Amino acid sequence: MTHQVYAFEPPERFVAGTVGPPGERTFYLQARGGGRLVSVALEKMQVALLAEKLEELLAEAHQRFGAELPAAAEGPADNEPLDTPVDEEFRVGTLGLAFDVETSTVIIEAIAAEEAEFDAEAETADDEDEDEDATPEISDDLDRLRVRLTPAEVRQFIDRAKRVVAAGRPPCPLCGQPLDPAGHLCPRHNGYHRR
Repeated sequence: MTHQVYAFEPPERFVAGTVGPPGERTFYLQARGGGRLVSVALEKMQVALLAEKLEELLAEAHQRFGAELPAAAEGPADNEPLDTPVDEEFRVGTLGLAFDVETSTVIIEAIAAEEAEFDAEAETADDEDEDEDATPEISDDLDRLRVRLTPAEVRQFIDRAKRVVAAGRPPCPLCGQPLDPAGHLCPRHNGYHRR
């Protein structure tokens, strides 16, 4: 089976965004460039973790390679919605990051989830002989989205990703779980309804 590599080096626009009301949002990474538009779905935690790891990568690139980094996002913030149509090419299973020292750019790669990933927990419970520290291999036959960004573009991506993640339902002040408009059953109140 052939796989598709959607490469944007560089994209005209690369953002994290959502579709749907709070509590029912679907998160996407979307790249646009060269007359193409590619959207891939992922989890909220993946977006938050991607922003966090990109900040760490920029800091390490500055420390190890002396890369010039913007202190804050340059230019106006991109608060525009995702470009339409938002057609999901695949669901992200793995995210990869790299810093290219020669070009001082960051490479982000979103790799499709394998069908087998959903059954991975059941399989690993049966495989007692496997090394616990072993890193799972990523098949070369998976679709991927590859984007190359400058440090300034990465900083803009990070700022928007943090805003998108924070724009959801407010957390319960006691347990931290998201509050629905009708409230929620707070475990800190022994299951009593909290508004």
